[in-house]
Amino acid sequence: MNLLVSMRYLVALGEHKHFARAAEACFITQPALSNALRALESEFGAPIVMRGRTFVGFTAEGERLLDSARRMLFEEQLLKQDLNSMGEQVQGPLSIGVVPTAEPIAARFAARLHQIHPGISPVVRSMSSHDIEAGLVQLTLDLGLGFMERVQPAWARQIKTFPQYTEHYFLVCKSEALPPKHAPATEMAMGKPMTWAEAAALPLCLMTSEMHNRHIVDAAFREALGQDGTQVRPVLQTNSMLSLALSALGGEVACILPGALVGVVRPYKELTARPLVSPQVSTTLGFMVQAAERLSRTQESALVLAQDPKWLSLARAHSGLLQTQI
Repeated sequence: MNLLVSMRYLVALGEHKHFARAAEACFITQPALSNALRALESEFGAPIVMRGRTFVGFTAEGERLLDSARRMLFEEQLLKQDLNSMGEQVQGPLSIGVVPTAEPIAARFAARLHQIHPGISPVVRSMSSHDIEAGLVQLTLDLGLGFMERVQPAWARQIKTFPQYTEHYFLVCKSEALPPKHAPATEMAMGKPMTWAEAAALPLCLMTSEMHNRHIVDAAFREALGQDGTQVRPVLQTNSMLSLALSALGGEVACILPGALVGVVRPYKELTARPLVSPQVSTTLGFMVQAAERLSRTQESALVLAQDPKWLSLARAHSGLLQTQI
């Protein structure tokens, strides 16, 4: 039995919580995965997996072994990077989990990092805030970019944060969708502010309820409208930021976007973006990293860039109020 390989299979099962998907992720058959797990149970003399017709969960012994497996694979990655990196030539992958609203900033960051360090291969994945935090704690992610305000208290001491930018929110719609008193310009431009109460009167496309972005928007409507804020019902809902951003192009629908996504749809001249006020809603997004473990060479390089004033200036120029971008 190759212990390291079997540990990798165990971690895959912990990530996917499904025998077939874990086997597929490891490019092996499901029987091969099961045989490897049984070999681990024989090696350590304890049951690891609670078996049923489907994956049920890990035993207490299995949870301890899974934690050790994650640390073993993390140390393997550190060693590989140390051996493959010569001087300043950092080599290795960097897995980045990012909340959907921050995808444009994460893409710029990954491209800039690779430009500075061609040996680093960033892998950017769109993930929920909870999955990002869990991935950092469980050492399956190297870096996260998400909402700093919502890090779970149980994980707060295990996650170190690096603020990047403060996000603000906009009403985006086709020019003719706005009331006459809000007549837009002939091309996409920062228009006069619109209140959240005024936005509530428009047919809206919003994120689905499980997304943190939707929680922010719903809270703003409640603050603006009081009890009536709970009655705001979108005509469309999506868990895709691309669908949200483009929904205004397809009909008489408006959407609420953070500045980073407004910057993405800026070339569409038929759209208008207006800052939302009363209340003024802002959220801080930042990079996150596991605080308790020794950092890899790729993590160290990424955090150097994350704190570089030139990068921070670029990130803020393409997010927030977008004063110089539209």
